[in-house]
Amino acid sequence: MSILDAQSVSRSYGARTVLDGISLTLVAGDRVGLVGANGTGKSTFGRILAGVEEADAGAVVLRRGVRVGYLPQEPEFDSEPTALEAALSGLEAWTKAKRAHDQASDELSKGEDVERWLSVQAEAAVQIERNGGWELAHQAEAMLGRVGIKDPEQRVSTMSGGERRRVDLARVLVSKPDLGILDEPTNHLDVETIEWLEGHLRDEQPGALLLITHDRFFLDRVVKRTAELSDGALWLYDGGYEAYLVAKAERASHAARAERNRQNIMRRELDWLRRSAPARTSKQKARIGRANDIIGQQGPKAVREVSLHIETKRSGRTVIDFEALQVEVAGRTLVKDLTLSLIPGERIGIVGPNGCGKTSLLRTLLGEIPPGGGEIRIGKNSRITYLGQKREGLDEAKTVTENVVGGLTKVTIGKHVMDARAYLERFLFFGEAQKQPVSSLSGGEKARVLLAKLLREPTNVLVLDEPTNDLDVMTLAALEEMLVELDGTALVVTHDRWFLDRVATSILAFEGDGRVIKYPGGYTSYRSLRRPPAEATAKPASAAKGRVEPAQPAPKKKGLTYGERLELERMMPRIDAAETNVAALEEKLADPGLYEGGGEKATALIAEHATAKQGLEDLLARWEELELKKE
Repeated sequence: MSILDAQSVSRSYGARTVLDGISLTLVAGDRVGLVGANGTGKSTFGRILAGVEEADAGAVVLRRGVRVGYLPQEPEFDSEPTALEAALSGLEAWTKAKRAHDQASDELSKGEDVERWLSVQAEAAVQIERNGGWELAHQAEAMLGRVGIKDPEQRVSTMSGGERRRVDLARVLVSKPDLGILDEPTNHLDVETIEWLEGHLRDEQPGALLLITHDRFFLDRVVKRTAELSDGALWLYDGGYEAYLVAKAERASHAARAERNRQNIMRRELDWLRRSAPARTSKQKARIGRANDIIGQQGPKAVREVSLHIETKRSGRTVIDFEALQVEVAGRTLVKDLTLSLIPGERIGIVGPNGCGKTSLLRTLLGEIPPGGGEIRIGKNSRITYLGQKREGLDEAKTVTENVVGGLTKVTIGKHVMDARAYLERFLFFGEAQKQPVSSLSGGEKARVLLAKLLREPTNVLVLDEPTNDLDVMTLAALEEMLVELDGTALVVTHDRWFLDRVATSILAFEGDGRVIKYPGGYTSYRSLRRPPAEATAKPASAAKGRVEPAQPAPKKKGLTYGERLELERMMPRIDAAETNVAALEEKLADPGLYEGGGEKATALIAEHATAKQGLEDLLARWEELELKKE
């Protein structure tokens, strides 16, 4: 049974149509990935399905009672919530009941209108249980920890954009909607968290999912169907990213054959029209009509692809050497005793948790941060080109053309001189798009502008910090091809595992406590060779030399998830506080003076004691459950 049915949805912005009468049906348990080039309308379609934006035409029908959870690319929060409050905001019924219970408890403490507030409190408690139970707040706290938010009481207004996005992701996951529409859910997540999210969405998230993402590993491991938006049309394929590529290639091949047949028929009919006498019979008139129909048909649109190429300068024997390097920021040692030599042709992928020091290592290499110890030697012939994750180097007020070529009409790329407009067309900026101010562009388009600017200059060392962010699949493939063919050296920080498997010749992994270890091969090879944390701690010397240790057996899987371990660690202080509170209430109840007068205070205190005791029993039951699971 369908939970959402979108029929003939259209949406235009000015003269540009992004959705041209497209339809999509989602059923319970669906896992659909939505892909397409930047600017094709994926986010627009997601907003329309989520009810955030109106379509120009068509209809979106939700089955009655279906709850939709939507993760936008730019989160918005009402007022000034803490991370925990924001994560719980997707649970409207639960939050409403919890507020009512808290209000009733406050009013009961005043000792006025006791019967009314006891009734409100009891009804609120029933609603809390009906909508997930008392432990939902603890589950939300654990979910925040799992996506990398360490302080659940921090105000979201004080957080970075990436942290705010992770809070918003936790909000959607905690609410467990019947349909989750997630726009780029892996953005601002490190690789370990992405892999956890894959398993969570695949195995634990109960509702249907529409995932708008360029993460090809993620698509392959989570989705059951892949939908592609292209030129206003929607194409559906069974399977993940690899199956989609195969099916799309078959469709393109079929379309090419059909177009060749049409061209052959058209040539024959044109020849007949030139040689034939004016139409007199009905058969002749019918054939002329068919010929005109064939001539008037449009063939498949040519696929526009990004063309990335970089001119390289010859490097010397020494490219870059790190000798006992230490990187320190704000009193923290992020890199400890790293010794590593980069050789010509090497492409090193850099991975590790958010905040571990990957970008700081690059900034130290570029001279923006002084080494805390050791040294960096850069070869005299090494020419470094840097692409930062904040896309530094663009003037938002200037146009695409002004940013890339200034006032030039011709550009020199290596030994070739070409028209500036033609150069920009390599990066899919055609006609009027070249005159657009950069401020009006999407994140992916800005990345293409910066690539067009940087790739004009010859280099032999590319240093790229999260180059895959916001890039569509086609641009990613072009960037991968350019790096594979690069006659030079590359250092790339990225969480894109598909990209790393395609491009990297080795992986530099941040493994905690300043340890940075080099592994041969791409990401899949690194995962198979990575040592358990205890083993890595026991042998820090090999990390310093960048040597690779033999693969060790993976540690036995623990029964607790990360979130549950975090919850268990915080459980005993909460139990102690609950026991102290219950004991204090019991001491007050033992005071004979409490029952003098009307006894209203006693009634309120009895209710408070019952609530506190039930809370303590729930905590003890949860602690026992986690302890048993740990064993």
